[in-house]
Amino acid sequence: MFASLYRLRTFVSRYRGRLVLGIFAFLVARLFEALIPLFLREGIDRIATGNTAVLLPVLGIVGAVLGRFVVVTYARMTVRRVGLQVAFDLRQRLYAQLQQQGAEFFSRYTIGDMMTRAVADISLVQRLIAMGTVLLVILVFAAIVGFGFMLALSPMLTLLILPPLPFTFLYAWYASRQMGIASLDVQERLSDLGAHVQENLSGIRTIQAMVQEDNEIARFARTNQEYANAFYSQAKINSEMAAWMPTVAALCSIIILGYGGSLVMAGEMTVGTLTAFFMYVSMVVQPFRVAGFIVNLFQRAAVASDRLFEVFDLDPEIEDAPSGRTPLQIRGEIEFRHLSFTYPGAAKPALTDVELQIARGESITIMGRVGAGKSTLLKQLVRLVDVAPDSVLVDGHDVLDYPLAQLRAQVAMVPQDPFLFGEPLRDNLTYDDPTRELERIWHAAESADLKETIEAFPEQIDTIVGERGVTLSGGQKQRATLARGLIRNAPVLVLDDCFSSVDTETEEHILTELKRLRRGQTTILVSHRVSTARHSDRIVMLDAGRIVEVGSHADLIALGGLYAELERIQREGADDADYQTAGAPA
Repeated sequence: MFASLYRLRTFVSRYRGRLVLGIFAFLVARLFEALIPLFLREGIDRIATGNTAVLLPVLGIVGAVLGRFVVVTYARMTVRRVGLQVAFDLRQRLYAQLQQQGAEFFSRYTIGDMMTRAVADISLVQRLIAMGTVLLVILVFAAIVGFGFMLALSPMLTLLILPPLPFTFLYAWYASRQMGIASLDVQERLSDLGAHVQENLSGIRTIQAMVQEDNEIARFARTNQEYANAFYSQAKINSEMAAWMPTVAALCSIIILGYGGSLVMAGEMTVGTLTAFFMYVSMVVQPFRVAGFIVNLFQRAAVASDRLFEVFDLDPEIEDAPSGRTPLQIRGEIEFRHLSFTYPGAAKPALTDVELQIARGESITIMGRVGAGKSTLLKQLVRLVDVAPDSVLVDGHDVLDYPLAQLRAQVAMVPQDPFLFGEPLRDNLTYDDPTRELERIWHAAESADLKETIEAFPEQIDTIVGERGVTLSGGQKQRATLARGLIRNAPVLVLDDCFSSVDTETEEHILTELKRLRRGQTTILVSHRVSTARHSDRIVMLDAGRIVEVGSHADLIALGGLYAELERIQREGADDADYQTAGAPA
């Protein structure tokens, strides 16, 4: 577990100089603190002997206190800044790592879990660097300094308080192992809690529509209780340590008071020396007093580091290609060559031996039943899922040879889920290039039949659409994401069923605009509507991951297959569910 703490050195090393300077300042502060008992001893002994000349000891104490104040202030600011910078770097690394992951990763890890790692886990590491590590170093140093002064003041009294210390070390070692197990459980339960809240709030409309608020509250109570139980177990171990360590300190005090008091009574030790000895003992046993806190902090930070490096160590699901293998500009010729694909863990392939050539400037509509493999085929083209070598070609080059940034910049995909950020509409439409001219934004909005909608908003194009575009209707969100795709004017435009919430009249207008705007450019659509498909040069019918029909609208109607059946169902106004089972085995 502590191996991950050692690995943090790569993040701390760039701030090594500042951290060392901060720790050194703390050590200097401890030296100032160690001088105070000496001046106090001198003052007490002078008073005890009737000498009232205590100005020098008083000035010494004041100087030591002021020196400690200045140095500690500087040290804390320096070390805490290092902690903040390391936390910043860790969050940047985690965020960058998440950008490179694909569907398989997000099926294993929930968004709430990742949020917990990005916030709570990194905060624990930050506390360790800014507090735990420094505290451990300065307390050990203070104990060594205090022990040295104790030996100088009374070797025998120092030796008498040593026997309890080995038992304290053994207990701390045992408790740290238990604390590690408990800390891991706490962090995992905290991740579960975050995931539950995130999922609940994302689906709050569905929950309210189905009157499941009480059931969700009960589910959350169970998750919350599991976290509370885990936290209680950790707190119990920490409390036991917090109770044991002061007991050791109290035992040492009893020994000092008994034996030291006898030395004072016998005249072998002054009251000032005994007082100073007590203060140095406090410096020595202070690490034991806070051992529970330190062990707790180190164990929790070790668990947090493990969880962070678990993500850091993952390779990107989609391996990027170096630049220079392919032409910089994509023309738009697409070929699927004996393409087969099976999702991890799936029993059946999503695509089987798909053969299709798409010429530059051609418009294609891909149709089929639910689960036929339509969206999977499009994901292969932009490498949202990875493909076998030479199974997808763009302009005659293997899609694996294209750098991802180049490929996805020139093959613009409008996904099935119309996702919008909680920002102004302008920022959503110009997401990939905020410097685009206003005229171009309005032109794309008009082509997506969104212009009149935007003009009706109080703030027009600067209207904030809310998280995931919550203030817009389903059709408005789809048209906004379509406008975001059109504004890029990419050589290849891929539309994954982005008209499902748009009425047929609006769809007709958009498709007419698409045909005009995209002349000479390749356009690939996925749709369930014949009214959409008939605008395309060719229609591709998929069934169970295989291409079963290819041709124009007229060709496929004449063929009398699946497409003709879908056309009949939609023309007669029947339910599309009839089409989903048409031709399927009983």
